[in-house]
This record gives sequence, structure tokens and C-alpha cells, in this order.
Amino acid sequence: MTDLRKRMLEELERRNYSQGTSRAYLCAVGEFARYFNCRPDQLGPDHIRQYQAYLFRERKLAANSVTQRLGALRFFYIKTLKQSWSADLTPYPKKVLRLPSILSQEEVAQLIESARTPSQRILLMALYATGVRRSELAHLKIADIDSQRMVIHVQGGKGRKDRDLMLSPTLLEALKEHWRGLKRKPAIWLFPGGR
Repeated sequence: MTDLRKRMLEELERRNYSQGTSRAYLCAVGEFARYFNCRPDQLGPDHIRQYQAYLFRERKLAANSVTQRLGALRFFYIKTLKQSWSADLTPYPKKVLRLPSILSQEEVAQLIESARTPSQRILLMALYATGVRRSELAHLKIADIDSQRMVIHVQGGKGRKDRDLMLSPTLLEALKEHWRGLKRKPAIWLFPGGR
């Protein structure tokens, strides 16, 4: 591990950034340095502009992906190297906001029924009924299901934020049926997995 990488990792840890963000930021700065075949502390705003254009033009990355890489470079220069950063010289790209495509009731039913196993079926039902992220669903505990108040507690979701979601009676009944059908009842996790 290079001294610069170590310093950047320390700054990320000091600010309690998530492991995923830390990994993405370190990777982005590494890619930037490899593109110019030079240490990143020897590169400046002109190099960042060239790199940003390369990401759009040749790599054809989405605006949000380029924004993340610029955020990593900004963190590196401001927090790790203690240098100034001009947003005018390296503007963030305009975000593209798109509405999600909404499935019809028939399409949702067809999707859920197409599951090969009962476990896959309940996973699809839970994802659709709650709108949780895949990783949030994988980390749900049995204790997170509050059938008295009809809510699901999501702990440490995106941005390490906790939140409560509505629990529909249909999903609650399906979860109970799933639980009754398990040969080995898990002690902690709602959806235990071997991988």
C-alpha cells in the first residue's frame, strides 16, 4: 500500500465513511493515477478536466458514475492532500433523473409466480411489497418484523440510516407461511443463506 493510499484510507476512516464508499473512492483515485501513469498528487485541475472528458467520451459512463469519481478526487485533494478545490474548474455533471418503470399488477403477479422455489418467491414478494434494497433484505432479522404495529424495521440501510416500512397483511401472512415451511428455523436472520 502506497503512502498516499494509506493516508487517504485513514482520512476516510476518520470520517467514518462506509467500506463501500471507501473502496469506491480508493479505486477511483487509483484509476485516475493509472490513466495518466503518474502519482495523483502530481496531477492538477487540467488533468481532472481531461479525465472527466475521457470518462464521458470514451468510457461512456453515466453522469452519476462520473460524479462519484469526481467526489473521490475532490476528497483526495481536499482531505488527504489539504489542497484547494475549485468547483468552477471541475464542475459536477448534471444529474439525469428518470422515472422508474412501474409494473402492472399482472406483471408483478407473473414475476412472483415465476420464482423457481418458495424461498425465491417470498424474497421477490418482500422486495416488491416493501421496496427495500437487496442488501437491506438480506440483513433483515426476525426481530425486525413487528406484526403488532405492522412495520418492518430496516437497520443500517443506505447511508447507515434506520427506517420503518409498512408491513402489508398479505406479506405478513406469506412470511408466516414461509416460516412454517422451513425445516430448520433460523435463530436471527429472516432469510439466512449459505453464501
